Amino acid sequence: MSYVTVLGNRRRRTCTKSRDLVVFLCCFTSLSSYVLRILIIFLILNVFLQLWVALVLAANSSAWLGTAVLVTNLRNFPLSRGTVAGLLKGYIALSAAVFTEVMTMILNGSASAILLVFTLGIPIICLSLMYYVRPCTPSSEIDPSENAHFLFTQGTSLLLAIFLLTTTILKNSLNLDKTMSYTFIAIMVVLLLSPLAIPIKMTLFPARKKLIRPTESSDSLVSGDGDSKTDPLLTPSSSNANLMSYNDNDDGSGSDVNMLLAVGEGAIKMKKRRPRRGDDFSFREAMVKADFWLLWTTYFLGIGTGVTVLNNLAQIGSSLGFNNTDTLMSLFSFCNFLGRLGGGAVSEYFVRLNAIPRTFWTMATQIIMVLTYLLYASALNGTLYAATALLGTCYGVQIAIMISTSSELFGLKNFGIIFNFMQLGNPLGALLFSGMLAGYIYDTEEARQGTTMCMGPACFRFTFLVLACVCGIGTILSLILTLRIRPVYQMLYADGSFRLPQRSGH
Repeated sequence: MSYVTVLGNRRRRTCTKSRDLVVFLCCFTSLSSYVLRILIIFLILNVFLQLWVALVLAANSSAWLGTAVLVTNLRNFPLSRGTVAGLLKGYIALSAAVFTEVMTMILNGSASAILLVFTLGIPIICLSLMYYVRPCTPSSEIDPSENAHFLFTQGTSLLLAIFLLTTTILKNSLNLDKTMSYTFIAIMVVLLLSPLAIPIKMTLFPARKKLIRPTESSDSLVSGDGDSKTDPLLTPSSSNANLMSYNDNDDGSGSDVNMLLAVGEGAIKMKKRRPRRGDDFSFREAMVKADFWLLWTTYFLGIGTGVTVLNNLAQIGSSLGFNNTDTLMSLFSFCNFLGRLGGGAVSEYFVRLNAIPRTFWTMATQIIMVLTYLLYASALNGTLYAATALLGTCYGVQIAIMISTSSELFGLKNFGIIFNFMQLGNPLGALLFSGMLAGYIYDTEEARQGTTMCMGPACFRFTFLVLACVCGIGTILSLILTLRIRPVYQMLYADGSFRLPQRSGH
């Protein structure tokens, strides 16, 4: 579906139209989905199929908007892909906590009220901010002020995450009055809007570009020869020499001219050069690359196992005797944010420092995930929170790494469809590992116990052992992928900064 975001991107006007179309489709699908839900809540519609359609529309609206924002920002900041991916995905990880704060502290937990806010708020915000999500001319070199702006945004997002985790714990532990709740919401809004300080600062205090005078011109002025100021750029002798050299090589270049004429007339077909890793690939060209499927498989194995624990985290806590699973979910969300933000920033630092492939961090996090699943399976006292924090962090790192790695290996020209195909690893992993594996084992153990709720470590122990083995396979594949793309990253980051890929002519 997100393929329209990358159609006709050879011209900025076409790209802007595609981006506007995607945002309009997001608004339409979002509005339609929430209107259907409101009708279902008020019993105007009560058909299961209509609820399914509403959920499909809502999920697609999220995919439309997420693709438009991610693709546009990666193209605007191609030299800081890890940082940009970590920031955008980090804010998405915090969005559920933000909406939960609004729902519980302002709307008093009213489902109909929050649906009304979503129905009207999402289209209004998307349409009002659509102008600012547009393609810009990217910088060809790293701007120190740009790095400072990214650091400021990362800092404010980290403060927001800490604030949300703290308020969630306080809300579950204490009875907050209206004044305190509104104060927390006001602070949250300020932290959310704090990145706006960057464009305001750039507008009020524009940076002055330092003009560096070329050394050649200054040397010529002080060379000591007064006539050098009026010397012509091209002397007759040099031009005659060039003409003579051209005539000398005329016989050799004639064959090249004849070859070009034959190609233009269709008599000879020149074989197009296939893109190399680091250039812009089409989706079809990327699919025949082994690195494409290695990246997809490692993402599928890592994210698929992680989302299995996320989907069953409340049941895991309940089976081990933890009644307050909200804190457990908040801890996972907070560490998920840290992983997304830190994964982008840390991989960006080391890839510039030593050209270390980003998939190295995928391998490292999957090793930690293997140990985490074994920790879950052991069900030792006091390890549930530690295992959840580790898993949430590793889960977030792999999301940020996949985005930046796929854009660097296969380019940004068709990144929309490549990214969304990679994203298929998430729902497929949930279907296979969560629905078919964890659900079946849980139901079997529940039936054996003869209760309505499975209790004890046996409910998920075998699932965790299988997930550890699966993640171990992902670790091996990540190592293979890292060794394969190591020369590519050494070429892309040879001078400590990303080399912009060449546009292929196909």
